[in-house]
Amino acid sequence: MAGYKEKITFDRLILEDLYENLNRRKFVHPDPLEFLYDYPDVRDREIVALVASTLAYGRVNQILRSVGKILALLGSPTRFVQTESVESMTETFASFKHRFTTGRDMALLLYSLKGILKEYGSLENCFVSGFKEDDETIIPALEKFVNKMVALGCGNGSGVIADPGKGSACKRLNLFLRWMVRNDDVDPGGWTSIPPSKLIIPLDTHMHNISRMLGITTRKQANMQTALEITEAFKSICPDDPVKYDFCLTRYGIRDDLSTDIFKNDSSR
Repeated sequence: MAGYKEKITFDRLILEDLYENLNRRKFVHPDPLEFLYDYPDVRDREIVALVASTLAYGRVNQILRSVGKILALLGSPTRFVQTESVESMTETFASFKHRFTTGRDMALLLYSLKGILKEYGSLENCFVSGFKEDDETIIPALEKFVNKMVALGCGNGSGVIADPGKGSACKRLNLFLRWMVRNDDVDPGGWTSIPPSKLIIPLDTHMHNISRMLGITTRKQANMQTALEITEAFKSICPDDPVKYDFCLTRYGIRDDLSTDIFKNDSSR
């Protein structure tokens, strides 16, 4: 552990120290990211990453149970997506429920991936088809990727997939991209055509609260504008990899042995 006793500030050396100490696989659990490590084939991993990130809302223990249930039913993710019909997928997940996400939602999500694999061969190829090197962020490519899934049958319902065109922070989709684009001791990567410099912070409650404590945003709404503001702040420290510190910072508040109190200023303690 980093072992800080004084207030953590928005400083590159401190963030690098946190990264060095906490960005390790032994600190991943409990996190749906841990499921990706069981899939060495990138085509399987990208499907698992989308499933796991889609269900990454609510209590973490329930998230892990729900992701585990879906993956147990999938078996080989790529083979399942390529060979099953929407009717058989719906039947397979008939009894599944994760908060607002139903088995039918998951069936339609996976069925949309069936169409993507048929047309592009992989999710990465589909995403890259909407990406331009001079794009400031991955937002334009993400919008096209979401629109493609919706057009192929996913449906844009609550609890399934966010719409970046409507100002959502798209926390779960940005989490999916972090997992697949970055490659270090924690993020397994696999996608090689998208530079990490284009990624956006997956803005969840923990990152929003910590960012406010660090003084890098005063915005109260966790929307895309706030996510971009926070990402720009991290880009000023690490322009090639602005989401580098996301994992180590969000351990605070997720793990019982780490407290966000370390980020609070003296007057709020």
